[in-house]
Amino acid sequence: MRRLLLAGVCVLVTCLPAFSQTLRVSLRQDLDVLDPTIATTYVGRIVFAGLCDKLFDIDEKLHIVPQLATGYEWADDRTLLLKLRPGVTFHNGEKFDAAAVKFSFERHLTMQGSFRKSEISSIDQIEIVDPLTVRVVLKSPSGAFLAQLTDRSGMMYPPKATEAAGKDFARNPICSGPFKFVERVPQDHVTLERFAEYWDAKNIHFDRVVYQVFLDSSVRLANLKAGSSDLTEYIAPTDAPAVKSDPKLRLVVSDALGYASINNNLDNGPRSNTPYGKNPLVRQAFDAAIDRAAMVNVVFNDMYAPGVQPVSPSSPFYDQALKPPARDVAKAKALLKQAGVPLPVKVELLTPNQPDQLQLAEVIQSMVAEAGFELRIQAMEFASALQAQARGEYELFLIGWSGRVDVDGNTYQFLRTGQGNNFSRYSNPVADKLLDAGRSETDLEKRQALYNQLWPELRRDLPLTYIYNPRNIVAMSAKLAGFRAVPDGMIRIQGLELVK
Repeated sequence: MRRLLLAGVCVLVTCLPAFSQTLRVSLRQDLDVLDPTIATTYVGRIVFAGLCDKLFDIDEKLHIVPQLATGYEWADDRTLLLKLRPGVTFHNGEKFDAAAVKFSFERHLTMQGSFRKSEISSIDQIEIVDPLTVRVVLKSPSGAFLAQLTDRSGMMYPPKATEAAGKDFARNPICSGPFKFVERVPQDHVTLERFAEYWDAKNIHFDRVVYQVFLDSSVRLANLKAGSSDLTEYIAPTDAPAVKSDPKLRLVVSDALGYASINNNLDNGPRSNTPYGKNPLVRQAFDAAIDRAAMVNVVFNDMYAPGVQPVSPSSPFYDQALKPPARDVAKAKALLKQAGVPLPVKVELLTPNQPDQLQLAEVIQSMVAEAGFELRIQAMEFASALQAQARGEYELFLIGWSGRVDVDGNTYQFLRTGQGNNFSRYSNPVADKLLDAGRSETDLEKRQALYNQLWPELRRDLPLTYIYNPRNIVAMSAKLAGFRAVPDGMIRIQGLELVK
């Protein structure tokens, strides 16, 4: 089977027109939609890194650095002045300027189905000062706002082309990144072509980038070994030794920002009407029945860290005192007895159809069975699973979040009442107050104290059952130079080149 898949990839690559340099990047999943305002996938962000520049980026040390903006200044605690890079054009020739920034922010805030709205909802006014200066007035002070502009909320659109495309923008997305869109074949690949007028063209050394979709880590590894891929954004920990032992390959392991969790449907449609969805004691029993350390040992070769927080140990908001509890089957059984639910408790776990995630689901299935749960695994293609979650067609969903540089990006939109990514439909006035205060506070120590009050609320209610914090495990050809391991896991093509 592996040989057939590999052969199919070679056909794909050789059928492309000849270019002097083509970078082939393999992805673990298919992306959802090529529109930054409504996109939600991690692998989609990797494609956007080649397609759409942002106002700001982050570096290896998590510092916010200029990209489309050259700098910023806080005029007061609610007023942010953005200075824009001159001489930038979009892929269709439109100029990037203050009007484009205002248009893009307004699109993020008002477009139906926007997942960026909750990220930048603190915006009160957007004012054009001059063609290269934008004034953003916030509703209240924010220690989180600037960090949001280092990801999709900071991606800008050409106003005329975007308006003309309307709801079909994703079919032919136009941004201002180093590469422009050529084609997408769902479940197979996305092709981008070099944008000759890119403002940082001197650091771009490829004519094309092909993002290849392979669900199986062993297939990604096989293509890498055969030279049919140049870089894979994720290698399963169990395949890492094979990369290390191959002199033609290079493995880069680095800290990440995200988490893996089981998202629990508390009030999102009829599928939430279960003992698990309605009784936190049942969710606490499920939590007590799982062994996080064993999970990461069996499935991920101990390369990940067991966790019960929505931030990673590398975050300044990580609470060192909040440790993952040891598995306690007796406690789990006692909680189910206290809840008064008939046994076995039947629950269904929606799981992306990737081999490592399916293995993880099976490990969880075995663990919770000992406590009195009958867990059914529903495997589904990743983008389809995301849509099912949005519709409330799930009970539990095994999924991860790639993480953001600021804690707000890992919490607010998932946990605050009524926010776009709150598919659990979690609503807790105490949590809402802490999330609002954490977003508005600008003092780091005070923000840390607020989030340390939030974690116990989440541990009791369990809208999401956090299970581990991953690491970025990237494999590439030894001939590929210039790779930068940034904790967000994005593949930045600037500076990358193939050397002899």
